[in-house]
Amino acid sequence: MAFEIPGSYVWDFWFAWHEETLHLFFLTAPKTSDHADLRHPHARIGHATSQDLINWKYEGIVLKPSDPPYWDDGTTWTGSVVKRPDGKWMMFYTGTMLSEERKYQRIGAAVSDDLFVWVKLGNRPLLEIDPDIYETYDISRWHDQAFRDPWVYPDPSGSGWRMIFTAREKDGHPGGSGVIGQATSPDLLAWKVEKPLFRIGYYGEMEVPQIFELDGWWFCLFSNASRHMAPTYLATGKTGAVTGTHYIRSRSPSGPFELVEDSFFGGDSVGRFYGGRFLRTREGKPVFMAFLNHRADGSFVGAISDPIPIWTTKEGHLRIDGRQYGMALRDALSPASAQESGLQGLNLPDRAPVIEGGGS
Repeated sequence: MAFEIPGSYVWDFWFAWHEETLHLFFLTAPKTSDHADLRHPHARIGHATSQDLINWKYEGIVLKPSDPPYWDDGTTWTGSVVKRPDGKWMMFYTGTMLSEERKYQRIGAAVSDDLFVWVKLGNRPLLEIDPDIYETYDISRWHDQAFRDPWVYPDPSGSGWRMIFTAREKDGHPGGSGVIGQATSPDLLAWKVEKPLFRIGYYGEMEVPQIFELDGWWFCLFSNASRHMAPTYLATGKTGAVTGTHYIRSRSPSGPFELVEDSFFGGDSVGRFYGGRFLRTREGKPVFMAFLNHRADGSFVGAISDPIPIWTTKEGHLRIDGRQYGMALRDALSPASAQESGLQGLNLPDRAPVIEGGGS
């Protein structure tokens, strides 16, 4: 596995390339005798660096909950990093409050000159949910108010910025109300919450979204667990009891997006992968990474995978080669076929790499 911290879990992650170094940010919490699902309230945002996505140096914790009362005194959860026009870096992240039992999610930001030291921006979140568009907290429908996992990117039109996030719509079966929400901004500070980028009624959550372009298609990744699917959709058998990462697709970054296949390209019945991300190596090769979620016995792993090949088929479907993690190869595609897609030269390790120590 490419990255793990002895004695701690590692899961959702995001990243930024700066010169020759990839900066990886991730959620981490200490391993205890408690069930791994209880790690979430203890999450902190950690930092690691690498030049090859295989050998990593752990740089320590960069963000943690504020002292109460504060909008993020309950948790600091998943986000993304962008470089501002003034050269500073901006990390968007999810926060909750202790006084609200961590049920209400909001989105705020921190700023850095060097990607190592971060200062939280102001004393308020930058975005709060719009109750006219998205579902707010209702214990009869869902366990929390979903408004998290901000993925921020420059508007491909060349004007301003866009954000996608995990959210839920107010109507429909609770198990199928998950949507990918969106917001727009001219300057990364003033944001307008917009109607969903995508809704379909199949998933209770569409977590950890990411949008990118590959081979002339715009893809939006999301992750979901089989326990969070609409019962009517699950009963069709189209997707199976699968957990992992999947995608929607469009010819335009603004949509409309569509679900072109039911079977998850980065999922299986075990749930080995979750929170998958697309990124490019220093040489520009496309790769896929995910956090290692479940073992075959159902126990939680809590580490981040090696980079593995990702490509598009002639039909424009996403595929990965996750056989080193026990994932079946879709479409019986051989490694030679993957190389024809421009993936030759991606050197994957045959051993667990050394992880250098770092400060906290």
